[in-house]
Amino acid sequence: MITRLNGIGMILVLACGLLLSLLSSGVARADSQAFVDAPPHRPRICLALSGGGARGYAHIGVLRELERLHVPVDCIAGTSMGAVVGSLYASGMTADQIEHALSELNLNDVAFDREARQGLPQTSREDDLLYPIGVPVGFGNGQFKFPNGLVQGNQLMALLRAHTAEIPGDVDFDKLPIPYRAVATDLETGDRVVLNHGSLPLAARASMAVPGLFAPEVIDGRTLIDGGTSSNLPIDVARQMGADIVIAVDIGTQLKRADQITSMTAVTSQMVRLMMTQNVRAQKASLRASDILLEPDLGSISFSDFGEMKAAVQSGVTSAQRSDARLGALSVSATQYASWRANLARDVQLPPGTRIDRVEIAAHGRVPASRVKQALNVKAGDIYDAAKVDGQLAELTRTGDFESVSHTFAGPPGDRVLQVEANAKSWGPNILLFGVGLSTNFEGDGAFSLQIGHRLPWITSSGLSWRNDIVLGTRDLGWRTELRQPLFGSSVYIAPYASVRRNDVNLYADDETALPLASYVQQNLRAGVDIGVPLGNWGEARVGVAQVHTSYQPRSSVLTAFDNGDGSAFVQSGALSLQSTTQTVGEIGLKVDQLDDVVFPRRGFLFDAGAQMSIAGSNGSADVARVRALWAASRGRFSVNAAVEAGGQVGGNRDAPAYLFSLGGFQHLSAYAQDQFSGPYILYGRLTGFAQISKADTGPMRGIFTGVSLEGGNVWGESQRFARGPWLSSVSAFVGTTTMIGPLYFGFAMAPGGVRNVYFQLGNRF
Repeated sequence: MITRLNGIGMILVLACGLLLSLLSSGVARADSQAFVDAPPHRPRICLALSGGGARGYAHIGVLRELERLHVPVDCIAGTSMGAVVGSLYASGMTADQIEHALSELNLNDVAFDREARQGLPQTSREDDLLYPIGVPVGFGNGQFKFPNGLVQGNQLMALLRAHTAEIPGDVDFDKLPIPYRAVATDLETGDRVVLNHGSLPLAARASMAVPGLFAPEVIDGRTLIDGGTSSNLPIDVARQMGADIVIAVDIGTQLKRADQITSMTAVTSQMVRLMMTQNVRAQKASLRASDILLEPDLGSISFSDFGEMKAAVQSGVTSAQRSDARLGALSVSATQYASWRANLARDVQLPPGTRIDRVEIAAHGRVPASRVKQALNVKAGDIYDAAKVDGQLAELTRTGDFESVSHTFAGPPGDRVLQVEANAKSWGPNILLFGVGLSTNFEGDGAFSLQIGHRLPWITSSGLSWRNDIVLGTRDLGWRTELRQPLFGSSVYIAPYASVRRNDVNLYADDETALPLASYVQQNLRAGVDIGVPLGNWGEARVGVAQVHTSYQPRSSVLTAFDNGDGSAFVQSGALSLQSTTQTVGEIGLKVDQLDDVVFPRRGFLFDAGAQMSIAGSNGSADVARVRALWAASRGRFSVNAAVEAGGQVGGNRDAPAYLFSLGGFQHLSAYAQDQFSGPYILYGRLTGFAQISKADTGPMRGIFTGVSLEGGNVWGESQRFARGPWLSSVSAFVGTTTMIGPLYFGFAMAPGGVRNVYFQLGNRF
């Protein structure tokens, strides 16, 4: 019995052993398979991306190389440009997607809020022509005011919103596809502020609010500026996010030697660098042996070189490649990396077709919320489209009435709220504009002028505005004041106005150009009312009626002055009578301006025509017509401009002119003195070719151009000789540039008969 049991026991032992062996083999195979399919335990990897303006494009190159090596990124902490690039990556975009999105834009225009000139309202284009000094100044409460930043960042915000539209404006940054932090600085206390919730684009924009350049942002009651002033390389923030390994990317600008600091601006820049360098050094000192520091070699790429994206991205790639061995140790298999990417948290993203439940508009300043609502063609129930909303709000910023207009889309399902915030210019309500003009031929013959513009918009909630334009010059004095009242809530307006202008003019015989017959002052007083009709973004048409008084006062002449017998006077030489006249006239004008630039236009055209017709008067007709046109085209860096100007009396007593035109000076018969020739009839043409020999989007000069001009035309005193000669001509060569105070030209011109002129010109000329 015992033997039998022992035999059975032996069989059971063998069977159990076989079963255990099979189970053990199965478990081993299962464990082996699990090891292949599941990612092994790996450290939590976090990026710390520093600020540095345009140099921050290098971060894109680093991200591209991390993707190539299959290095997962578990969290991101960024400052300034590092916060901008980091926000896009944290939203779920890839490095290639970020680069592609940015490469389709003129990044200099985005960074510096420059709009295409053709898209601006006609009033803004006119101000652009008259007042080239680009420093905004305001007046209010008895003091002059300036913006708190040269750039408001509206286009940057729109760019970030367009590519993070699926992220609501009240998100917890830990719930993003990649957890994220943006570092800013409290302007009042200097404390570092780590942004971890709210609007993703707004957080990145606040982190990049470089003092003096980008306006600060207000978040949760705190006024925030660039985080670089407190923590330009936020390694400790990355550590606080649970990083086991930090990959720190420092793209800060290197300090300059003492002999390289040669201006006040350079001293200021060096002070900012010193401040940032000290906090970066402290952060770098906290790096552990397992952390990785990348320092891309960006060479001469500066903070403001936003057009150098390709080179900056490549420098980031190269920097990461130099650490391939250490970065490669953090990589996972292609399958594991694809799985990690596919499983990034997307729960926070808005579902496709999310609808707006409510619209809230907050308008701060003189501009009423109704004006914002009028521009915003969005209502409750519409599908939320961030690009569409920003496109409509951009039209408001182009009007020049606002400092910033932005929106957020937040709230729980069923109560999604589109919130729009519009801020009128903080440096108002009175806006001042400036321009200067200076011309000389270095022989004592020249002219100087100062242009001052005043704009007071939205005096009433219906849109009443007041405009003043003043010219103070050695040859020209003038003041025009105008009220504009929109009609019936439309863009059509009524404009009562008054103006006075005094300018020096010289009178020549039609066949003589050596010496003037007279030098005298022309004065024009005008009061009237116009109806203005904007033609979209093309231009404007105006029609109206005015009372006009024109008089002439001889300064030095061989002319004879006569008394009309009624208290008025006239000056006569041969067939030409310069009478003092008072007329009631009807006016019509049309201006279409599609030039891309008012100084060195490379494409587009300008057409400006007007006429006045006598309705009633005391001393004869005042029928005058004029037209100016300019056409521009380019190929590569070469451009050609063609201009024409014509004008004169078209009826009545043509030998008693109501207005005198002038020729002479740069781009107006350049070989001759400023406004050397005057007469009641003018015909002038110009052909200019120029090439851009250098380009800069920041600094004191924005591009240098060189070119030549061929010019011809004249003014005539008699209608019978109009356009029949004699003709004056000029050929000139020049070098020019655009500066912060306007265009600057230096050139040499010649005309038949040995006439030569070396000229210097500051300011615009048609």
